[in-house]
Amino acid sequence: MAVAKMKRPHDVKDMKLAQKGHGRIEWAARSMPVLASIAERFRKQKPLKGMRVSACLHVTSETAFLMTTLQAGGADITLCASNPLSTQDDVAAALIDEGISVFAIKGEDRKTYFSHIEAALDHRPQMTMDDGCDLVSQLHSARRDLLKNVIGGTEETTTGVIRLRAMERSGALAFPVISVNDALTKHMFDNRYGTGQSTIDGMVRATNRLLAGSVFVVLGYGWCGRGLAMRAKGMGADVVVTEIDPLKALEATMDGFRVMTGLAHFQRMKDGAIVANSGHFNVEIDIAWLEKNGKKRTVREFVDEYTLKNGHRVAVLGEGRLINLAAAEGHPSSVMDMSFANQALSAEHMAKHGKKLDKKVYAVPPEIDREIARLKLKTMSVKIDKLTPEQEKYLASWEEGT
Repeated sequence: MAVAKMKRPHDVKDMKLAQKGHGRIEWAARSMPVLASIAERFRKQKPLKGMRVSACLHVTSETAFLMTTLQAGGADITLCASNPLSTQDDVAAALIDEGISVFAIKGEDRKTYFSHIEAALDHRPQMTMDDGCDLVSQLHSARRDLLKNVIGGTEETTTGVIRLRAMERSGALAFPVISVNDALTKHMFDNRYGTGQSTIDGMVRATNRLLAGSVFVVLGYGWCGRGLAMRAKGMGADVVVTEIDPLKALEATMDGFRVMTGLAHFQRMKDGAIVANSGHFNVEIDIAWLEKNGKKRTVREFVDEYTLKNGHRVAVLGEGRLINLAAAEGHPSSVMDMSFANQALSAEHMAKHGKKLDKKVYAVPPEIDREIARLKLKTMSVKIDKLTPEQEKYLASWEEGT
């Protein structure tokens, strides 16, 4: 006989959406075999038994599978959104059915967004799981009484890691945090292939515009920029890159892209230019300048058009927030499989070793990175070679040369 799980405190759009959310979570889980194998082990070993976890992540079907994996390991979880526009309301409702507290509504205003972060902190976390550092920042600035309970945390994205390292440098960071973003099996795949595909997915869904033949400007040639430029070029766009780092600019040039300067100001854009953000916060686009210097109207869902004093129109997608989640569904499940496998195993590592670690930002342990790569290759039926004893001897010696 099935036993219904007790409903936890929550604030979601509509519990009637839960059935749809369960289907979406099931579909995502089919493409996340590495995380599934970790969940299976967690059910048996309970490495997070009794651990109170407050998570501030994009509330998507992939995140839901991560939450149920942590729950299988014995964690007591409360989840809030890490962006006002990234929540999938049906998934949020489905997680309530699973006995997980969720505070997230797509389109929530700033006041509600931070009230939901406060609700997640009311859980009195022993571990944090953040995407952008808003939860950890609020914990350090407004809820310092809770810091004594926290043994450690994890951070998912580049933006959050930048903020955490600033906290570490200033001596403000009160507990150790593992930078999941620094894992090779995260940023080389999630940031490049995931962001590359999902950003274009969001832009096309929002605008229904053709990329082929258009000039497509990518600001920054980090891992996310590389992936986006590669995908846009593959769809026939004329891709231009802007950079401040000479090494990355050189790499972009060698990869076949034009590198130019001075393209990132609204006043220099052509009439009808479309601007989207693939970063975490909407401050990465100067919305305040547009509000002050342009006349705004919403022309279709996720598209706000600003008419400037020179008559040119600039369209901003998804309120300037991360477009792959504002107007689409985020990264494909198969790439989030590795990112969230890193989250789950980093949480396990923190539960075991957090009390012994210094108050600083740590990389994901190399053995976790390699194990996730091994598991992912296994699920893809890919085999790799091993060194022979002779090759190992040669690599370890200095005597042999030309």
